[in-house]
Amino acid sequence: MDAEIHASIDQSGDYEDWRRRKADSNKHGGARAASLACVVEALENMVFLSNAINFVAYFLKSMHYPAAESAIMVNNFMGTSFLLTIFGGFISDSFLTRFTTFILFCTIELLGLILLTIQAQYSRLQPAMNRRPSHTQAAILYTGLYAMATGVGGVKAALPAHGADQLDHSNQRLISAFFNWFFFSLCAGGLVAATVMVWIEENRGWNCSFKISAVALGLALCIFTIGFPIYRYKRPSGSPMTRIFKVIASAIRNRKTSRSEMTDQIASPEATRSNDMFRVLDKALFDDTITAAQVEETKTFLGLLPIFASTIMMNCCLAQLQTFSVQQGIIMNRTINNFKIPTQSLTVFPLTIMLASIPLYERSVHIFERKISAKYNIFRPLKRIGLGLALASGSMAVAAVVESTRRAAAENHVTLSVFWLVWQYLLLGVSDMLTLGGMLEFFYSEAPHSMRSISTALSWCSTSMGYFLSSALVSITNLVSGKFGGEWLGGNDLNHARLDLFYALLCILNFINFLNYIYWAKRY
Repeated sequence: MDAEIHASIDQSGDYEDWRRRKADSNKHGGARAASLACVVEALENMVFLSNAINFVAYFLKSMHYPAAESAIMVNNFMGTSFLLTIFGGFISDSFLTRFTTFILFCTIELLGLILLTIQAQYSRLQPAMNRRPSHTQAAILYTGLYAMATGVGGVKAALPAHGADQLDHSNQRLISAFFNWFFFSLCAGGLVAATVMVWIEENRGWNCSFKISAVALGLALCIFTIGFPIYRYKRPSGSPMTRIFKVIASAIRNRKTSRSEMTDQIASPEATRSNDMFRVLDKALFDDTITAAQVEETKTFLGLLPIFASTIMMNCCLAQLQTFSVQQGIIMNRTINNFKIPTQSLTVFPLTIMLASIPLYERSVHIFERKISAKYNIFRPLKRIGLGLALASGSMAVAAVVESTRRAAAENHVTLSVFWLVWQYLLLGVSDMLTLGGMLEFFYSEAPHSMRSISTALSWCSTSMGYFLSSALVSITNLVSGKFGGEWLGGNDLNHARLDLFYALLCILNFINFLNYIYWAKRY
């Protein structure tokens, strides 16, 4: 369904103020209210990423877990955090307002962080040197860790949808700009995490780092809460998933019903979409308890899923920036004028590129829209996502060439500069900006108005699936390549591995995925 149709629905008076009266557009919502979401996202993402970046070191040095187990713990934490956005979105759409959902889950995240801060503060809550944590110490660690993951899931599902709710939905360009600057705020928080917070953790210790994180998250919660008088609120309308399952079940029961028997039911303009690939669901209308609006809601949400699935492979590439690209950086020359770049700070490259790309992108949009008609606008969400997926494939091709060059230099006892990695960081950074920003805008704008949190959460869920897919591909690649001479990614020495071939494989898989995306995007 076109975004304009959703816009007309949104302007029908569904929004309320904090007293549960009809929202006044002159007093509630607007750019000021939406900007608070961007400020809060910068602080929350700084806290999330500063801990995610450095948890491996904390688990190794303070909790004394083995290196491999520490890496798995961090991957599970990251993957779970993004996966739980679906749960957070479901709660936000079904039972609570997005404002209340954010308050609840941000408080849970803060409590988890406080628990980790207490454990880092008192040595008796940490294992002795060269000893694994006791059951009690491990329970405290995992409780704090997954309380944070649960909180992150709810926050990232509710916050972008809440921010976009504050804006005029008849102005799609305004919605697009909001998600661009929301992404800018996300990257700004990540940049602070990869620089300032890394320095604090390395020079002032975990106690100081956790305390600063707790204060920053508490500040984010206060800033968000202070804006409650100017927000407008979308009241939940019950579980959309229940309605979807009900429609699907009814369509299955009535699958043998001929369409001629349902002329009256499917004649409603709400009941059908142009180029509808889920027309079979119209048979659910034979059930008197099913409305045309519920069928349309189901069709719209199901139509988003192929687009969502087509972006997972790109996020698999993005996962390499925090794994193999960091390992490459460790064995390359990281010295600049006698200053050695910390390994954790290598993520500064893509984050800086993403930050710079947002103002350039916004400027390009303004120039492009004045000269080109909307029909050929390459900045529309689906085209934007497609461009991002194409760049992801290109980035892996560049990464393969760079790694091949690095290995050849290492064989000649030459250490290349870490800045050789900038090319793959550049392409993946721009790819992420185009894809994630486009996904947030697309899923919010195209989703049924009763499912905007859970639909927006698909963007983050794609990131989670990308991390899990990356781990699976590494295992499969080693299993297959091990049968033909040697594991491409075996051992701890990249100079004896074939990371370049793995990157080439990712390039091919991404290109195939890009063709798959084009197929579904054209059918949408």
